[in-house]
Amino acid sequence: MKKIAVVGSGYVGLVTGTCFAETGNQVICVDIDEKKVKKMQDGEVPIYEPHLDVIFERNIKQERLTFSTDLKSALDESEIIFLALPTPPGEDGSADLSYILGVADDIGKMISDYKVIVDKSTVPVGTAEKVHAAIAKNATVDFDVVSNPEFLREGFAVDDFLKPDRVVIGTSSEKARSVMRELYKPFVRQGNPILFMDEKSAELTKYAANSFLATKITFMNEIANFCERVGADVDAVRIGIGSDTRIGKRFLFPGIGYGGSCFPKDVQALVKSGNEADYKFEIIDAVLRVNNIQKLRLVEKLKNHFGELKGKSFALWGLAFKPDTDDIREAPALYIIDALTSAGATITAFDPEAMENVKEQKGDIVEFSSNQYDALDGKDALIIATEWGAFRNPDFNQIKSRLNQPKIFDGRNLFELEEMKGKGFYYESIGRETITN
Repeated sequence: MKKIAVVGSGYVGLVTGTCFAETGNQVICVDIDEKKVKKMQDGEVPIYEPHLDVIFERNIKQERLTFSTDLKSALDESEIIFLALPTPPGEDGSADLSYILGVADDIGKMISDYKVIVDKSTVPVGTAEKVHAAIAKNATVDFDVVSNPEFLREGFAVDDFLKPDRVVIGTSSEKARSVMRELYKPFVRQGNPILFMDEKSAELTKYAANSFLATKITFMNEIANFCERVGADVDAVRIGIGSDTRIGKRFLFPGIGYGGSCFPKDVQALVKSGNEADYKFEIIDAVLRVNNIQKLRLVEKLKNHFGELKGKSFALWGLAFKPDTDDIREAPALYIIDALTSAGATITAFDPEAMENVKEQKGDIVEFSSNQYDALDGKDALIIATEWGAFRNPDFNQIKSRLNQPKIFDGRNLFELEEMKGKGFYYESIGRETITN
């Protein structure tokens, strides 16, 4: 059993703390937001993540998981300190390290015995050195700083943490290596590796992984756009290339671009880090540009079809950047909303989990429906921006009867083309034939 403090109770911090508690450790989650801490103390999970609520409640009852605003007390009681703090992109795309370095400065003033301080946040190469320097400025005891990037998929985060493909740990300290190996041993009993490396390599591993996946998605979106020009079917192409084991089947589904809390900011941050090292990432720079265009692909299709959008009214299914989360950060739906409302169109939106978050940002320009079908009433077309399971097998008769015109613009290719033929819809998707029956 390890005593752990997790500083920052956002998405990564809360999943990290709860999952460590689930394996028998004593965990204190620290956050400066008093209201948030109070809610968690009362048993309320502040984020939506499947299955998190079950182990959250269980570990609170077992008194392995507690919450506090008192950093000093948490440090005194813990031997391992995880930093799971925001690293938002600055105006130039670089990761903002002010939250991490601010807490590091506080830690240096507060620790009174050996600690392992772990960077769990996604941070640029060289951050471990900066954190070490910030702590060392005031510390009077020995400590180690470790890089331990997370590889959590929103919607699958609990399973990803409890059963990781690999655990990456960057440290040059044998003492810290021993502590981290013992901590993660319960998570790799099936033989998946704990990969030890230097701190900089660990930091870059996270950026490289996300940038590669973003590149794979963006490549497939470009292929899809080309398919439309030449009359090819992107589904056939996807299956054809995905069967090659060197390429693999995952991250080949075309759509309206990637979003979320990781890919956009991590790709930007890697490009910025390259600039600082006098290196230009040509491919990754292109990924950023292409993805920004792809987010508005449906808007382009709507303009081509309707011509003038002023006065048009649309139903929008899906607001989160992906299903099974309420995260709307860099969600393509937000870009679609801005473009359509700027053109004079109106939108009624539905999402199973993300509507409250969008109301905070866009509540004055979007109407919201408590039911996916009610959102359709009197609209000129249905736009699909997120591939929620509830949208995959809808009542097409209701869709047709409620819309002014039976038209669907599907940014996630939810429906088979053969299925749509004969249903009486105008149906446009990404990289496939347009159904006009």
